[in-house]
This record gives sequence, C-alpha cells and structure tokens, in this order.
Amino acid sequence: MAKYIGILTAGGDSPGLNAAIRGIGKAAQTSFGMQVIGFRDGFRGLMENRTMRLDGPALSGILTIGGTILGTSRDKPESMPMGGKMMDMTDVMVENYRKHHLDALVCLGGGGTQKNALTLLKKGLNIITLPKTIDNDVALTDVTFGFDTALGIATEAIDRLHSTAHSHHRIIVVEVMGHNAGWLALGAGIAGGADVILIPEIPYDAHKIADAIRRRSHGGKGFSIIAISEGAMSREDAAVIHAAEKKKGNAKNKEEKKKASSELAEIRAKQAGGTLRLSSQLEELTGLETRMTILGHIQRGGTPSAVDRLLATRLGTACATLINEGVSGIMVAARGEGVVPVPLEDVVGKRKTVPLDHPWLDSARRLGTCMGD
Repeated sequence: MAKYIGILTAGGDSPGLNAAIRGIGKAAQTSFGMQVIGFRDGFRGLMENRTMRLDGPALSGILTIGGTILGTSRDKPESMPMGGKMMDMTDVMVENYRKHHLDALVCLGGGGTQKNALTLLKKGLNIITLPKTIDNDVALTDVTFGFDTALGIATEAIDRLHSTAHSHHRIIVVEVMGHNAGWLALGAGIAGGADVILIPEIPYDAHKIADAIRRRSHGGKGFSIIAISEGAMSREDAAVIHAAEKKKGNAKNKEEKKKASSELAEIRAKQAGGTLRLSSQLEELTGLETRMTILGHIQRGGTPSAVDRLLATRLGTACATLINEGVSGIMVAARGEGVVPVPLEDVVGKRKTVPLDHPWLDSARRLGTCMGD
C-alpha cells in the first residue's frame, strides 16, 4: 500500500525551504509512489487541518523561489493562542495526523521546530525533521539550509559598505542576524573583509575595539568596518546575563524558576539595542563619525543559492528514502557530502555555537581582525 506523508514548515522563513519541499515530494512520489500533503502555516495549519496537495503541479517551478509555499508560523503545539488564551492543542494535531492516515510527518525548521516536533513524537507520531535556519545553529548537523544564502547576502552588504566608509572616513557598524550564534557575522565578516568582528561567543570590550580602530587611523586607514552579530554583547552585559541564567538554573521550584525567567527576560529587554549603544560609544572614544546599518530580514529573503538548493534537495530526497525504510524519530543531518539520521531527542535543547578554536576564528585573528577581546 502507498504511504502517506505530511510536510510542514515552521519558525522563520529561510531560503531553501521550497527546494526541500520539492526534494521530499518529488522523491516520495517518483521513487516510492507515496502520497504527499502539506499543512499550511506550520503547526497551526496541522491543528486547523488546513492542507494542500503537494503533487507534480504544486512542486513544479518552486526550486528557485525563496520563502515557503506552505507558509509558516511560530505557533507551538503545547502553547497556541486560541481566543485570547494559550492552549495545548497537541491532541488536536494528533487527531488530524490520524485523520489523514499519515505514515510520517516531516517538520522543516530550526531549533524551536525540532523541540515542537519532539512533542508530537512523544505523542506517538512518526516524525522526521530537516534542519533549516540562516543562523546555522541547529546541533548535530554540519550546516543548515538557508545559511549559505544569508551568508552571501550579508557579505555583499559589507562589500557595498566599504566604498561609503572609505569615502567619508567613517566607522560603519553592520548588524548581522544569527540569534545567539556567531556563524553568520563571522563568516560574512571574514569574507567581506571586516576590520572588527563581534560575535556572541566572545563578549567584547568597547575600549579594545576603539584601540584597534585608532591603530588603523594612525596607520593611514581612515575608515573601519565592524560586523556585529545581533546577539553580541559587552563583557559587562554578558556577566549580568550569565548571573541571571545561573540563578534560573539554580531555581529550586517552579515559582523560583518563573521569577528568575521573568527577571532574565527583563534584563535581555533592557540590553536590546546594544549595536546602537556601541556605535555611540565608538564615536565618542575615537572621534570618528559612526554610522550603523541593520541588515535585518533582507538576509532571509530572495532566491536560494546553488549551495542551499543542493543541500535542501539532498536532505529532502534522503528524508523520503528514510520514510520508505520506516525510519522516524530523527533529524536528517548533513554530514560531509552525505546525510546521517540523528535521534531527534539528541538535537533538542542544544545549540551549535562557534567553538573558540574554530578555524574561521583562527583565520580572522591571523589576518589581524579585532574580535573585541
């Protein structure tokens, strides 16, 4: 009998999602005779039973298109907004899974999606996930699709800012996405020739950055480019955050943990806008005119790169093969030029950050790039 599989995309959109949907769908139908449906707008679509057929016509022409034809949302199975209240809608999702006689549900997304998918796995559903995010921070996979495209966009932006920084003898501070992992800022900073690169993994000292910029000025370089990750923070802010996280981790009961979580959220909210504060600090410390550019969501849009199309297709076709073999409860991880099924429970709760001995960091330091420390 033919197998029936469902696909949903959740969390932030990312280049390569449509390529992955196409890879799963075409391989499932062409090689294994499966029937494929998509759920619209992530886990909410699964809960509301809003579907679309992912047959030949639906999959045609989507390889090069950014975003996701299925739509997406950040709604969580266990905490979904319903009539002004947050409700656990997991059982409804399980019911809809059964209603469509699915043999497997494929969830495409980042760290949050992996966690939400695990919730459904624990309810007895056959779940497979694919790692998607421009942040490249999903654990146990070499790389996530979406990262290469965003890396190229951020690099091109830094390239373009060189000319205006040089012409006006300015400091240009470029904020790059990446959440709490520095892959995007580090990669784009090196590829774009940034003079300073600031990432979450290395808390920075504004005075050391100012010293590095002044040395450039004394050496005849009248401008500087700073690539900063949105999650980067000063040493002082990092110490406060670390103390608050430690307090949360040491909480002895639910009430203490809730209070500590609230305090941590308040601290993080106060520390938002760190890039703007750093820009003002550097202008004051160096006497050089400073301008800030936040790249924002432009990094997530547009046509996926060839690398991301290849990666998404490779993971998608492998996913269809694993479903045909009866495998579930795993994330399809990229490993070298191949793929590896990784237990989903081993992925959830972990974040892949930049190791302090990573070759990219070593290269940046050997180039004389200031890392803020």
